[in-house]
Amino acid sequence: MFNRLVPLALAGLLLSTSALAKPAPVPVVAPVALPEATLREMVETLSSDAFEGRAPGTAGEEKTVAYLIEKFRAAGLQPGNKGSWTQEVPIVEITATAEAGLAVTGGARTLLFAPGKDFVVGSYRVTPRTEIADADLVFVGHGINAPELGWNDYAGVDMKGKIAVILVNDPDYASETEEGLFKGRRMTYYGRWTYKFEEAARQGARAALIVHDTFPAAYGWNVVESSWTGAQYYVQKPNNGDDQTEANGWIQQDAARAIFSAAGKDLAALTAAAKVKGFKPVPLGLKASTSFDNSIRRATSRNVVGILPGKKRPDEYVLYTAHWDHLGRCKADASGDDICNGALDNATGTAMLAALAEANVKAGTADRSQVFLAVTLEESGLLGSEFYAQNPIYPLAKTVGGVNMDAISPGRPARDYQVVGGDKSELTRYLNATMKAMGLVQSPEEHVERGYYYRSDHFSLAKRGVPMFNLGRGSDWVPGGKAAAKAYSDEYTARNYHGPNDEYDTRWDWSGILQDGEIYYRLGRSLAMGKDWPNWHPTDEFRAIRDASLKGKK
Repeated sequence: MFNRLVPLALAGLLLSTSALAKPAPVPVVAPVALPEATLREMVETLSSDAFEGRAPGTAGEEKTVAYLIEKFRAAGLQPGNKGSWTQEVPIVEITATAEAGLAVTGGARTLLFAPGKDFVVGSYRVTPRTEIADADLVFVGHGINAPELGWNDYAGVDMKGKIAVILVNDPDYASETEEGLFKGRRMTYYGRWTYKFEEAARQGARAALIVHDTFPAAYGWNVVESSWTGAQYYVQKPNNGDDQTEANGWIQQDAARAIFSAAGKDLAALTAAAKVKGFKPVPLGLKASTSFDNSIRRATSRNVVGILPGKKRPDEYVLYTAHWDHLGRCKADASGDDICNGALDNATGTAMLAALAEANVKAGTADRSQVFLAVTLEESGLLGSEFYAQNPIYPLAKTVGGVNMDAISPGRPARDYQVVGGDKSELTRYLNATMKAMGLVQSPEEHVERGYYYRSDHFSLAKRGVPMFNLGRGSDWVPGGKAAAKAYSDEYTARNYHGPNDEYDTRWDWSGILQDGEIYYRLGRSLAMGKDWPNWHPTDEFRAIRDASLKGKK
């Protein structure tokens, strides 16, 4: 999960061809008793060693898909893809081997950096070997090219054949407020690592290295190392990724300091300079070399999809989504355990799909169709949801809204919920009505600098204009308050996230998970029983593309 850890992402998507002067009332949804036994059984099963960490394209996937189909069928769903339970997602698995490390020359002495310990690297290209020799290093600040903001970190430099050295996050991340060109402390998509590699490729760079820094990255080096070592997965492309850089990776901050020092530069001073509009890229006068072999395997992964057809407007759809995949086998811990079980991330969200299906079947058929979509390859960059968004089974222009569930934390219920990404769409009134009915209050989003909005599967739909609304359990737990919530979050992030310790525990407190499930149910059910099509707010970044997709729709 490249997403938030304790608050669980809830994605609701609404659309509209024209704003109603008096929108239809939000349907009243009765409280629900979610099947806790289903949740417990499924989380324990999906995160067991027998499922081998649920890596796509492995025996763990075969077991996971078969198990989900069994549970979807038992919950009362129908196959959701023209009579099939699955949507095939063509993937290529690339595993870097025989890594030579990173050698930097041109200074007083050659600097050598070890793979894993000092840097990680891989290739998006389907090629048996990657070899980069004596490529010029160029510091490009935050690696952002935003014409609408008058900002270009690549101005005046030809990156062909060169390696871009890039800062994590965007220039405003250290702000205490959300004022600023890049929304201040709130991360924009320009701050995400995915964007930085995309832009480096567009600029013609041969390779890209992001300088890791725990606070603006929102996770430690252990997460980078576990996520970027071993098999990496990508959606197959006809050009085999030839439009991408030859190598992408991360480098430890201390290693970056040593490189800048060898170049006669100060990383801290250049980092400060990169925050100011008008920054120009800085050639470091050093060359870097690295090489590695690529073990390549082509396979087909699968999204799993079930549907409850609507009784009044079956061609209007409400989505429930969660990713079923995790990291499979990863770096072993001190005990030798090398299975990243992914109990919280995201066996919990996957189990919630089946639990919500059971609850909706019990409540009776809704007016709109409800689609339950378990997507693959989230851990590899939201690829399963990206493939679905590119090849939707149900037209995006007819997708009313939905709930995305990612890493639902055990622990106590909360008095508050937080909106991730801010107030972006007209779904706000659904949220307000639901929270009022549940006796909850809204609190400001914490850690807006971490860019949680861009780190889960709803974003694949949002960037194509489908309005997305994130919601997560807040930090005022009952009992224990903020101290209890913070203690859990800190421990999970430091000890369990993307590691072998993310395992099912019989001591889990399920009361908070059940609270999350109820708000997911109520929001999704109110959309499924509603008549209106809320849109993004007029000033939102995704409004224009959604309006275009709905042009001519009555």
